[in-house]
Amino acid sequence: MTQHSPALVAQRFNDCINRHDLDGLTRLMHDEHAFVDQDGNVHQPKAVMVANWREFFRMFPDYRNIFSRVESRKDYAVMLGHAYWSAEKPHDPAIWKATIVDGLVHEWRIYADTPENRQLLDIT
Repeated sequence: MTQHSPALVAQRFNDCINRHDLDGLTRLMHDEHAFVDQDGNVHQPKAVMVANWREFFRMFPDYRNIFSRVESRKDYAVMLGHAYWSAEKPHDPAIWKATIVDGLVHEWRIYADTPENRQLLDIT
């Protein structure tokens, strides 16, 4: 994998999420970064997401993403796995898509892990 392979950049970004490393996330966000939640709500620009991640980490101190599969595709990566919120909610299946521009995460999108979303993202 090259330094800017979508899968590698996405994994680095996720490592920062799992460590609650706001500085690392900020460095990996494109200036026009957007976060899209499972309901399709778009949160941007980068400054908004830095503040949102700070609050998210405060609210969910145990949160992390566990990927079981990561694939690079052209300018994006697709990750399958689950989110761990807490001991009360340890397994929340999800699909993530990270669009990479110039080696940075331009968009981080989360989908519910459904047959429809797997078909949309061409996951077999």
